Amino acid sequence: MWIRTKQMVNTLLAIKKGMTSGYDARGRRVGATQLQMNQNYITQVKSKETKDGYQAVQLGILNKKSVKKPQQGHFKKAGVPENLRFLKEVKAQTIDDLQAGGQLLMTQVFAIGDAVKVTGKSKGKGFQGGVRRHGFHGGPKTHGQSDRHRAPGSIGAGTTPGRVYKGKRMAGHMGSTNVSYTGLEVIGMDQSKNLLIVKGGIPGPIGGLVTVQKVGQIKGYTPPPEEKPEEESEQATVDSEQPKTEETSDQPESTETKEETENAS
Repeated sequence: MWIRTKQMVNTLLAIKKGMTSGYDARGRRVGATQLQMNQNYITQVKSKETKDGYQAVQLGILNKKSVKKPQQGHFKKAGVPENLRFLKEVKAQTIDDLQAGGQLLMTQVFAIGDAVKVTGKSKGKGFQGGVRRHGFHGGPKTHGQSDRHRAPGSIGAGTTPGRVYKGKRMAGHMGSTNVSYTGLEVIGMDQSKNLLIVKGGIPGPIGGLVTVQKVGQIKGYTPPPEEKPEEESEQATVDSEQPKTEETSDQPESTETKEETENAS
């Protein structure tokens, strides 16, 4: 069951596939990311009138072979025909025509030239030092500093305040955090493969879950001209292939012209 909800939901779930190249609205060749955006199943609809107390829609994507019993009951109650791997809640402007078990497609929300916000979990880098994590330059390489090349240096201000301020940039766990890129441009759509092509790179590894939110349209975007009907284009092709004949003086004169010439003589 398909639901046309272009104004109701402006966010869908997708899977990052990899990088490619394409052309933006100005005709420039740019790097782009392919997002696998299969149909998003509506697994739950929340409203202010129910016990939830707020308005939102829970979406699910990507089939999973086996899930826990509570999730199986949740999908069965929603009327979803398969077990889903990823579930995420998104905001909904209106939920009048939304119901559990429905589907949302890529073409119902996005179009070429849209400005989107992509959110995903960045790649995990493990425990890293200050040079790699924050771009510290390290200490001097002379005057006996043989073991301080990548050290962070002093971290405090002395007796006053006698402590390290919160948020001090130091070594620690790097990556695996939610990152959002805004102002990205949709430069292509492949409906046969359910691919959404977004200009630039996005956070996360290949195969990672991302949320794509429509925030507007790219300024100065001009939609492509409408295609002419096939009959007109075929007729124009036939006319262009036919050779043009020019009138010459070697062609024989008509009978009426000859009779007028003889009477005049």
